[in-house]
Amino acid sequence: MKIHLIAIGGSAMHNLALALHFKGYTITGSDDQIFEPSKSRLEKHGLLPKNIGWFEDNITEDLDAIILGMHAKKDNPELIKAKKLGLNIYSYPEYLYQQSKNKKRVVIGGSHGKTSITAMILHVLQNLKIECDYMVGAKLDGFDVMVKLTEEAPIIILEGDEYLSSPIDRRPKFHLYKPNIGVISGIAWDHINVFPTFENYIDQFRIFKNLVSDCLIFCEEDPDLKKLMKEETKCKSISYNTPNHTIKNGTTYLKNIPLKIFGKHNLQNLNAARLVCKELGVSNSDFYNNIKTFNGASNRLELIREDTNSSIYKDFAHSPSKLIATIDAVKKQFKDRKLVACMELHTFSSLNKRFLSQYVNSMNNADQAIVYFSLEAIKHKRLDPISKEDIQLAFKNENLKVINNKEELINHLKDIYTKNTNLLMMSSGNFNKLNYNEI
Repeated sequence: MKIHLIAIGGSAMHNLALALHFKGYTITGSDDQIFEPSKSRLEKHGLLPKNIGWFEDNITEDLDAIILGMHAKKDNPELIKAKKLGLNIYSYPEYLYQQSKNKKRVVIGGSHGKTSITAMILHVLQNLKIECDYMVGAKLDGFDVMVKLTEEAPIIILEGDEYLSSPIDRRPKFHLYKPNIGVISGIAWDHINVFPTFENYIDQFRIFKNLVSDCLIFCEEDPDLKKLMKEETKCKSISYNTPNHTIKNGTTYLKNIPLKIFGKHNLQNLNAARLVCKELGVSNSDFYNNIKTFNGASNRLELIREDTNSSIYKDFAHSPSKLIATIDAVKKQFKDRKLVACMELHTFSSLNKRFLSQYVNSMNNADQAIVYFSLEAIKHKRLDPISKEDIQLAFKNENLKVINNKEELINHLKDIYTKNTNLLMMSSGNFNKLNYNEI
């Protein structure tokens, strides 16, 4: 098979390129910008485009398929030529379905916890030497790539993102996988630039729910999801909640088993992963024996540094519900430590003045709360300006510190540090390439 990927440099796209290369396909690609680590990983396997940019000559009649990434635009010259030649053009999720339509498909959906649940399932299956293909949205310990595709594996585990499939396909990605087993971890409004109302956002999960053929696993502690699940469901449904647990000396125990993860939302994720594994034939005892070595996924309550009385964690949290859950998790895990929580407004939704009010009281559980935003990010996303006062008003937190300068942020974090303090850095970005060793 000869496959060309338009926008090969993206996090998901370059991993798909590697997976298909390892499967023995002939892979080419193009992009107008390729950053690390995509650049080095593509170069290592001879897949880095010789020239940066879009070139019509890349598109030839002998290509079996074109895979179109979200970074490309509708007027991309390579896309236009591919259409003119009548080539098979797929979005990323469409092609994953093509590769897995003869497998049992497990799709993990939800506004939060998707990556963690997927990672937990993969960790247990790998430990038990159960063959499966997969696609996950973060680099995991023990896994060389974020996408694996083979002919032999009878199962595929797919992280089901609700964002759009491609520039020419406005369907959410998780609508295209046709799951046998589905998970919905919760529903919290996001992607306001695509789903302008909460009802419109909920509709995407309603559609997903109705696409699951065999078994749908859902979190009954989410009120909006619980309401949705009262509607007729074509398949078997199984609910889950937060399992009973204890916390001793900064370690969480489940059925007397010490875990390396913590927090109510992570324990809910663990229960979802257990139920999926059970549907795949894994006993509860085998699951618990193997989940105790799970360290967590990259950027999901990831420990950066620690000493005897302080820690720095980073987390992907950026939506209001995620902020509340993550702050609550660290506070409960370390009751004797002060918590400094710092979040970055980085997404289209979070930098949208209309959406800001959703953040009301979301950081009140932190001892000190900081919100950072970049004026350049607002300009880059072509959004209306927001001010420090807008943010202060939206969060309704009198002690909130709002900062829009990176150096000021670094100095402030240094100034407020005391012993017995945890620092929690939350963002879907990187605080304008902040080096945590500077703090």
